[in-house]
Amino acid sequence: MIEKNKVLLLLTDKWCDWEASYATAVVNSFSTYTVKTIGIDKAPKISMGNLVAGIDYCIADYTDLSDVAMIILPGGLSWEERDYPEIAEFIKTVVQADIPIAAICGATTFLCRYGFLNNVKHTGDSLELFESQQGYCGQKLYIAAQVVVDNGFITANETAAVEFAYEIFKILKVDSDDEMAQWYDNFKNGAIR
Repeated sequence: MIEKNKVLLLLTDKWCDWEASYATAVVNSFSTYTVKTIGIDKAPKISMGNLVAGIDYCIADYTDLSDVAMIILPGGLSWEERDYPEIAEFIKTVVQADIPIAAICGATTFLCRYGFLNNVKHTGDSLELFESQQGYCGQKLYIAAQVVVDNGFITANETAAVEFAYEIFKILKVDSDDEMAQWYDNFKNGAIR
């Protein structure tokens, strides 16, 4: 049996570099998982903070998902500037493979636009923003919260990077429950009080 030890960070142009940074740093450095980047092409992606990230894989070439434990989609300005139908097709394949998807900020808007959140409890930057997306009809499942986890999806609003990471850690089981809870408390409330 193939070990699901890879976490894919799906990057677009103008991605929000801070939104997945807690999650990827801990997952890549303090667990048995390896974080790799994936995009619509192999061109480096420049973040909102002007950080340049290399892309390990192109979604068109990534067809074997057998070792993938999770896909993380950070937010970013381009989610509302572009439709990304090729990413939607890739996410459809990921959903069919029963691989968890973690999305924050603008990436949740992208998921709602393509109907991925219509049948799961979810959150994002605002219900009004979601209702402006043509493919969205999941209003009854929207929850005004920092983060929501349901049926293989983690969704978070733009101010929830710590909560987002914590839910990713719990699904991936990166450490004991006590250690993860202590991490969350430290990063949410401060280590010195």
